[in-house]
Amino acid sequence: MNDLGFIALLLALIVAIYGLVVSLIGGIRRDNALSTSGRNALFATAGLVIIATVALWYLLITNDFSNEYVASHSEQNLPLFYRFSSLWGGQAGSLLFWGFILAIYSSFFIAFEWRKQQQSGPFMVAVLLIVQIFFLIISLFAANPFNRLWLMPDGSTHGALFRPDGASLFIPADGTGLNPLLQNYWMVIHPVALYLGYVGLTLPMAMAVGALMSGRLQDSWVKDVRPWILIPWIFLTAGIIMGSQWAYIELGWGGFWAWDPVENASFIPWLTGTAFLHSIMIQQQRGMLKVWNMVLAFLSFWLVIVGTFITRSGIIDSVHAFALSNVGPLFLGFTVGTFLGFLVLLWHRLPQLQSDSELDSMLSRESAFLYVNVLFVVAAFATLFGTVFPIVSEGVTNTKIAVSTPYFNKVDGPIFLALLILMAVGPLLGWRRTSPEMLRRNLTFPIAFALAVAVLLIMFATRNWLPILAWTVCAMVVGSIIWEYYRGARARRKSRGESWPVALGEVMTRNQRRYGGYIVHFGVVLIAVSVTGATAFQHNLKSSLRLNESTTLAGYTFTYTGLEQENNSNHDAMIASVLVEKGDKVIGTLTPRMNIYQAISGRDMGPTTEVGLHTNPREDVYVVFNGWEDGGQLAAFEFFVNPLMLWMWIGGLVMIFGTVFALIPIRARSARRVSVPVAAQPA
Repeated sequence: MNDLGFIALLLALIVAIYGLVVSLIGGIRRDNALSTSGRNALFATAGLVIIATVALWYLLITNDFSNEYVASHSEQNLPLFYRFSSLWGGQAGSLLFWGFILAIYSSFFIAFEWRKQQQSGPFMVAVLLIVQIFFLIISLFAANPFNRLWLMPDGSTHGALFRPDGASLFIPADGTGLNPLLQNYWMVIHPVALYLGYVGLTLPMAMAVGALMSGRLQDSWVKDVRPWILIPWIFLTAGIIMGSQWAYIELGWGGFWAWDPVENASFIPWLTGTAFLHSIMIQQQRGMLKVWNMVLAFLSFWLVIVGTFITRSGIIDSVHAFALSNVGPLFLGFTVGTFLGFLVLLWHRLPQLQSDSELDSMLSRESAFLYVNVLFVVAAFATLFGTVFPIVSEGVTNTKIAVSTPYFNKVDGPIFLALLILMAVGPLLGWRRTSPEMLRRNLTFPIAFALAVAVLLIMFATRNWLPILAWTVCAMVVGSIIWEYYRGARARRKSRGESWPVALGEVMTRNQRRYGGYIVHFGVVLIAVSVTGATAFQHNLKSSLRLNESTTLAGYTFTYTGLEQENNSNHDAMIASVLVEKGDKVIGTLTPRMNIYQAISGRDMGPTTEVGLHTNPREDVYVVFNGWEDGGQLAAFEFFVNPLMLWMWIGGLVMIFGTVFALIPIRARSARRVSVPVAAQPA
């Protein structure tokens, strides 16, 4: 299997280079035979990459420790569940997995778009193959997952594809095991979702660059690209939410987002991808922002590569990041090369990308979308600056200066608040221009709703102005969404005489993009409400308790009732029992744990924590077990009460549901259209 995997990768590189050459020639000459051959080469490349990936999976599942990657990321007692996920648990395997996802995406994308994109199709194939070739080169020459382990004459072991002089094949009795932090069910599905998001952003980039290369720059490409940005956007959103959940329950720090460089690497392209989703609607409606859309399509992909370079080169410190490796220079070269290539191509086509219309008024739907785009991009680059600042500071001063959470909160917080305001106002504006009377009529209900919520917050919740401001803006967004649903259903009732539920259902199913977008916006509001509550009103206490001793926090009483040991296949767990009460009511017993891993080689892999968690719509009770003494007579804990956390996870699900609702047609559109108020389309 080791040889099969390597040969498949090598053949894939050869076939991909062939496909790249004939696709470019076929596209330039408009030669259908060459173009078709290039397309078939892409399919063949995909098949070979899939074979190589399956080969590595087989080596991992069967624990073939003669393979260096398997020996470094698996062990005899590792559950099968985690042996399977070990594929993306290390540098070489995860980069192969990147290429695997790209191969599958590229095949489906070209299969669906080939007939529609006759002029730009060969160039899209070429762009996809350039990216595939880059990852094949890395897998073959910089991070080969099919290296074998060799015993050198001096007694050391060395990983290499071919036998070094004087070496013999080395098969250890067991592997060193998977990183304990990755032995969590969220880390099995969260990376897959992130990869589906990351890699999927290659597709809109390929469509944009293919349009530039072919000169097919009509506005129709932004309509065709819509599903290919929505699909990775769904996965990237889900991956970010899952990653937050993993950090929340596994790292034992009481938070959900630390502005860690690897977290930021996923969030930055999400911001530009969201901006692209909004801006393509302006081009569809008014023929504007043509250059901007090209830039955003490329930028979303390019920032994925930048983030991959940052996290995989070993130049930053992160709980998620990979160790220092030789893939960094390759990523840096690819990042610079693709950026310069895109600039040259864009400059060449710039005269053909003139807008059909101009901005008629600063108070219009177009202007609101433009403001949203600017804010998303500013947030992306402010986050990128904070992420790379330690690298820049070290290069200039030889001192690595880390940028911490306060920077991101102070810079990005106001930007996100402004985005929420635009989310409330934008859907209520008209295309081209908005009259004062229309603005007054449409804003009356959302503003009144928001003010009523603000009064209730002051009377019954808090006098802290920051959460009041944030929740009031959230209420304004909800009021805007309610008003838009009401207006649509009211128009339907007037034209058809249907009941309110039927009218609302008909309007939603006939305008899925618009109303699916409102569902996404509502999910964003739920997340904003949760983040505000958990940030502003979190309660925290560190305490060491003797057996049957109690402490209190935020109205809860915590009593340490015992400690027990659990032996598992590849680790031992120390499980504390904590009785949680509120007043006279017993909430339950939480069982936070410490997992202690000992690698077969004797290397201590260190303990990890898993929190004890009780959640309800109001708040989370969160207990971290930090250690014990005297045989369990004394134990150290950290207690948190985190308000409104459940709504963050619900908000993420609502966002995903809204996007799926906007993407997948429920039924064919009726030939007879009903006049309804124009509103925003999905984010």
